[in-house]
Amino acid sequence: MGLIADRERDPDVSVVVIVYNDEARLRAAVRSVLDQTLRGVEVVIVDDCSTDGSYEVAQWLAAENPGRVRAFQLPENSGGCGEPRNVGIGHTRGRYVMFLDSDDVLERNACRNLLEAAERDGSDIVSGLCVRLHLDRRNQKRVEWYPWLYARTQVLDSVTELPDLFVWDTLSTNKMYRRGFLMENQLRFLKGMFYEDLMFIAEAYLAAERITLIPNQVYFWHVYEKAAAKSISNRRHEMTNFVHRMEIHRRIDALLAERGLTELKLAKDVKFLKHDLVLHLRDLPFRDDSYRQEFAGIARDYLTSLAPEAYDEVQSIQAVCAYLLRENDWDNLLPAVDTLTNRDKISAPLVERDGHVYWCAEHLDDPFGRHVLDVTDLGHHTRTVDRMFLRNTLTGYAERGGTAHGGTTRGGTGRGGTGRGGTGRGGTGRGGTVRLAGRIVNPLGVIPEGARLTGHLEFRARRRSLQSFRFPVAVLRHEGDSVSWEAEADLAGKLRPLGIVDEVWDVRLKLDVDGVRTTTRLTASEHDLAEGLLPVRPRLTRMVADHVEPVVSQRGHLAFRLVARDRVEDKERVRELVVRGIHGRPGKLAKSGFQRAKKLRKKLTSGETKIRVYGEVFSRLPVKKGLVVFESQLGKQYSDSPKAIYEEMLRQGLRFEAVWSYAGSPEGFPAEATLVRRWSLPYLRALAQAEFWIDNQSYPLKLTKRPETTYIQTWHGSALKRMGFDEAAWKLKSKARQQEQQRVLNRFDRFLIRSEHDVRTLAKAFRLQERTLLRVGYPRNDALVHAREREAAAGRRARGPLAAELGIPEDKQVLLYAPTFRKHGGRNQRFELPFDVERFAAELGDRYVLLVRAHYLNHVVLPPSVRGTVIDVSARHDVNPLMELSDALITDYSSVMFDYALLDRPLLFFAYDYEEYAHEGRGTYFDLLERAPGPVVRTEDELYGALDSLAEDDAKYQPERERFVAEFGEYDKGTAARSIVEQFFSHWSRS
Repeated sequence: MGLIADRERDPDVSVVVIVYNDEARLRAAVRSVLDQTLRGVEVVIVDDCSTDGSYEVAQWLAAENPGRVRAFQLPENSGGCGEPRNVGIGHTRGRYVMFLDSDDVLERNACRNLLEAAERDGSDIVSGLCVRLHLDRRNQKRVEWYPWLYARTQVLDSVTELPDLFVWDTLSTNKMYRRGFLMENQLRFLKGMFYEDLMFIAEAYLAAERITLIPNQVYFWHVYEKAAAKSISNRRHEMTNFVHRMEIHRRIDALLAERGLTELKLAKDVKFLKHDLVLHLRDLPFRDDSYRQEFAGIARDYLTSLAPEAYDEVQSIQAVCAYLLRENDWDNLLPAVDTLTNRDKISAPLVERDGHVYWCAEHLDDPFGRHVLDVTDLGHHTRTVDRMFLRNTLTGYAERGGTAHGGTTRGGTGRGGTGRGGTGRGGTGRGGTVRLAGRIVNPLGVIPEGARLTGHLEFRARRRSLQSFRFPVAVLRHEGDSVSWEAEADLAGKLRPLGIVDEVWDVRLKLDVDGVRTTTRLTASEHDLAEGLLPVRPRLTRMVADHVEPVVSQRGHLAFRLVARDRVEDKERVRELVVRGIHGRPGKLAKSGFQRAKKLRKKLTSGETKIRVYGEVFSRLPVKKGLVVFESQLGKQYSDSPKAIYEEMLRQGLRFEAVWSYAGSPEGFPAEATLVRRWSLPYLRALAQAEFWIDNQSYPLKLTKRPETTYIQTWHGSALKRMGFDEAAWKLKSKARQQEQQRVLNRFDRFLIRSEHDVRTLAKAFRLQERTLLRVGYPRNDALVHAREREAAAGRRARGPLAAELGIPEDKQVLLYAPTFRKHGGRNQRFELPFDVERFAAELGDRYVLLVRAHYLNHVVLPPSVRGTVIDVSARHDVNPLMELSDALITDYSSVMFDYALLDRPLLFFAYDYEEYAHEGRGTYFDLLERAPGPVVRTEDELYGALDSLAEDDAKYQPERERFVAEFGEYDKGTAARSIVEQFFSHWSRS
């Protein structure tokens, strides 16, 4: 009797599975529900009047699983996902409801995890992590759906507590809903509309009195990009798709306005500019003019309803595209979309006005347009041509003896190297030579008139690029805001593909400007500009392919694809045989061998393998006497105390082998030393065989130092902020983690000390033994001590050649602004200065030149308006010459304060966020506000006031500076480098 009652009990969860013409995948979706670890689950299948056997499969599943699966069918197709789900809700019996599409599956523990959270928290909605699986890609890519929302369990009493949830996770399928909640609020999906999820979930979020987020995977969204029947998200080119999206957004906006939820509305506007609009904008280059005009007409009205503040919260190019679309300015919009699609590409000539850089010259009389089109913070004006990715627009295409193309209309085929371009097999191409012409944008005149220009076209296979072919560019003309070019490529005579494995060939134009090279891609901006077939001679066999045809990639770039022109049926059979061979036993053996080799190569270059090679191979090699490995700021600079020690060793003429580590570019490192890239095998071998390690931060943490190697740790500055085991976060770590960290610190054989403050702070925080400490001062500060001594002896300050190099006038004083590291970036992930540099230039530019040196892990962009008055010197490796040049230092909490004080010059502390820094972060060893050897200012106005009284404050704070140096630089006597060389290297022979 109890068993019968248990079977008749209503299920805990009802999962509504909707299906339309998907008989092949329906079973897997339903099976993922039936196999849940939570047993009290039922399946409600709703067929949207399929024309295949989907409903028969549903009925069979119901018959096979009586009481657990029920099947229903709509009398006619609804045209969307909304109505089938509504019907399903009406047939559910469970206390909770979920939704599942027939081509997706649930994670095995999804129902149990969601139900436990719902009952524990009494929530109306419980949501978990959705994972997108790209099943028709070779690597079956996994993409977690907004994982930051699900990093931990969160319980919300209102969705307004987490606006990101409302605007980003708009899926209905990765959630469990209390059935009574759906009924009480009459929550249903819109009928016959796309994006019905957005409206349903918006209403549900706003109605919910409690929402729980759990850090568990619950839903696997299967993506089939190559499917014949495209999903709604893969049919964005259809105008109906965009019309429905806009209508849904308008309805949600009305809902938010009705409730006065302006914060949610702003967050939603930001998401629309960042995401929804971008998805459709990327398709515009592949659509014709009538489509674009209709699209703009629909979008413009909605764009005017967005909060102006939203434009400031998105990337510059996203805001530019939205504004230009609103203004129906297609001449400037389409290049902007190219940049949107191809990150970092500069697709417009740009224009400089009043010291700022704008996307275009149009619309600058509109104050809002001037604001949005200001792209100064992208920093294009600071780049040289070799650091630019320039738009190269294809303007002409013709086969020799064939038809020239230009300005015609190209359909939407050929994207991603799959479609047939234009006339396709109807092209001529008998000559096998193609004539190409194009125009390369010249932003802000970075390519000067009169520059020596040379270039070549490079054809390279997209996959398994074993070879490349070059063709010279015959004509290059400077035309002001662009450079035009013409070239011929004899593909029949010189392009020799292997065939099959190198099916698609990309084209690049490499342009040399006075010997400096930049690489461009060929943007096919006009439809049907490139079409036809050209003969080629594959190396393996012509029975598979004997021509190439132009295609356009997903990013809008010209490429060529191998095809068979004549005897297509015969060649397809041959190709089938070849492919069958590839997938047969011989092919599988070859492929598995290739995959093993590829896997082995990846393994050999992995960090884990390198550590093993270091420990098991390199560390067994003999230590080389006289080999010293130097590193500064994790290899990012040739600077600091390692540099000072190295140069002292050179000055004394010692015979030794110097190896310098670099990360990124080796530019700026000493030419006479051996340079090795950080984490490369030569780097690891040098460390394993070195007699000395000298650095100022840390060599890779997992490398064990050999006993025969002496590690001199110079460190990179005295501490204001708490370090090492003094940090609360480290105290909370497990004993094993603390022991691992201590092992790393115990590699130091010597640790340089510049004051007893270092002993009380750094040495204690790193748990260093007394015998490790070397009280000699910092070698990098020797130069500062000597500079002060020279100034005192001469009675004046000598600027030296750096002032002239930077173009600093004799009549202006020099200020150095050197802030500490900041984690948070600005609008374009750059460090934003906490004061207005244009105001500085206007109010103080007649007296001062400001040198800005960002932390080496940050970077800053200055507007052109402050040229000559505010100078970015962040790229310079060594800060010491900048300090010697400067008449005063402005900093916040950087350890540069301890060094600069040695010069006995004015210091200003711009502590605009001191409470956050000192109390909300790791904490500090002392109160800077009480012991700063100079004025501490909190606002921009106070900063300018302090600069006005700089001379008066200099004398006032002179005793404070002396006390500061006595406490924090007592061992900095100008002899540190010499002392270290004498202690450790004096026995080495001299040249």
